[in-house]
Amino acid sequence: MQFIRLIRSQRTMKGYRFSIYTGKEKSPFERYLDIFKEMLLYTSGDVDEAIDWLRELDKQYDISGDPSYKTDQFLEDLKKRGLLREEIRPDGRISQVPSARMEQLIRQNALEQIFGKLRKTPKGNHKTKKSGTGDEMSENFRPYTFGDSISSIDWNMSLLNAQRNSEIENFQIREEDLVVRETFHNSQVSTVLMIDISHSMILYGEDRITPAKKVALALSELIKIRYPKDTLDLLVFGDDAWPVSIGEIPYLQVGPYHTNTVAGLQLAIDILRKRKATNKQIFMITDGKPSCIKEPDGTYYKNSFGLDDYIVGRCLNMAAQCRRLNIPITTFMIARDPYLQQFVKKFTQANKGKALYVGLKNLGEIILEDFEKNRIKKI
Repeated sequence: MQFIRLIRSQRTMKGYRFSIYTGKEKSPFERYLDIFKEMLLYTSGDVDEAIDWLRELDKQYDISGDPSYKTDQFLEDLKKRGLLREEIRPDGRISQVPSARMEQLIRQNALEQIFGKLRKTPKGNHKTKKSGTGDEMSENFRPYTFGDSISSIDWNMSLLNAQRNSEIENFQIREEDLVVRETFHNSQVSTVLMIDISHSMILYGEDRITPAKKVALALSELIKIRYPKDTLDLLVFGDDAWPVSIGEIPYLQVGPYHTNTVAGLQLAIDILRKRKATNKQIFMITDGKPSCIKEPDGTYYKNSFGLDDYIVGRCLNMAAQCRRLNIPITTFMIARDPYLQQFVKKFTQANKGKALYVGLKNLGEIILEDFEKNRIKKI
């Protein structure tokens, strides 16, 4: 939907002329901030490294578009706006780290990048016979964003905003005046998102962990805004598996780990057993084969060469166990190796779940599309 702005002009037949509303132009700070949020994900939250990257980029591309606005001024503005906080390192030095507000902006940015693209796709990833986005009206309002249904706009509140923001003699409704009343579904879904942090996630010079982090951040923000009754738990798996919080996601780093898929699934099941929702599901983002399991005596059995029958058998048993517990697993395979895809196919058959073979570019769009479809089926 394109918004048209009324502009009072020289006298014409009706006294107005029309032009396409292009939106508010970004300030130098906003231009810097867009890139800085991306850099924080790539540097796993290292502010100093992200600032160093900004300096180099500004030398080549003039990020702000204003020669008088440079990186040092942007850094000061970040501190004034409360987007950075000071933290004392173990060696006694004081360093700058992202504040809670900055972490929220990173989540919102991931949601806009991934879920925003999903809603604008011409393929229609949100096909459903149900109208609207939910069953219950919420007391919360949020700004209108591209892709929202016109019927969801609260016109009373929007007109009030326009009245406040317009001059008396030049009343107009602008895009930033529009607000939408939130709705949510009556059903509840508990989701566990598993993220592979084994060494192969950065192997061969290809960064796969950053897109995975973006997906986790976008999912958390989506559920928080659109599905407040739902739960999302996050865990990472390498040699072992352990839960992580939303706040830890931007700082995740790949370790010198093998891939213990069994440990990740065991932890996911334990988490979902504690959830009261009837509908439960697991999303697993991985780019490699299972190569490690932990034995009952505490030792690790590892094999990085080929698909080990013993490890594969344990993984298939876990997939079947999830099926018996009515927990579908959706595996997002971000490697194109046909040899590994055969394992994923067997794993999916054992669970009666889903498998999507995707590249890094489409990872976020597909995982969010599948999340929406799973919800629709379970309402």
